[in-house]
Amino acid sequence: MARTERTERTGRTERTFTNEARRAQIVRAAIDTIAELGYAKATFARITERSGLSSPRMISYHFADKDDLIHQIVREVFTAGAEFIGARMAAEGTSAGKLRAYLEANLRFLREHPQEMLALTEIGPHVRDAGGRPYTSQGAQEPSVRGLEGLLSAGQRGGEFRAFDVPAMAVMIRGAVDAAAQRLRGEPGLDFDVYTRELVIAFDLATRSG
Repeated sequence: MARTERTERTGRTERTFTNEARRAQIVRAAIDTIAELGYAKATFARITERSGLSSPRMISYHFADKDDLIHQIVREVFTAGAEFIGARMAAEGTSAGKLRAYLEANLRFLREHPQEMLALTEIGPHVRDAGGRPYTSQGAQEPSVRGLEGLLSAGQRGGEFRAFDVPAMAVMIRGAVDAAAQRLRGEPGLDFDVYTRELVIAFDLATRSG
């Protein structure tokens, strides 16, 4: 009996790993297809072809519909970005260091994940919240802006940052990051190393005390 239970548990674990790997494969193919062809042309048939699956039914097995799939893309990209940026900010002991890490990590994530950023740009106008309302650029920015407000306020309380309007500065910082994301596609391109360096200097001068 014990051997049978262990076998069943092992089988369930293997199926879970297989399902997770398949879902990841589909999400990756969907990101690349949307980035290349745009949202409208990224059909299940196209995604199936890119992923190497045998039938669109395999996508339908893991995702209820296209909306379900694109919401998963949004969740995964935003989670990966938050973890990447958060880890680098946590390693800094000062508010100024955290602000620098925030800017550098954001720009690095953008540069290292161009397909994901292009896919999000295409997906954006089509994403709806639980109430069926479209997401807006302001709404997408809001969690990051709120986090920046907390960081900037802490820097002011600690004497690292000068007196300035916190909400306005937070919006400007977020806007500068988003402006770089918009330059991933099209010509002329953007030198992210130069942009990152100038952005860090600009907001260091804009926020520092004394």
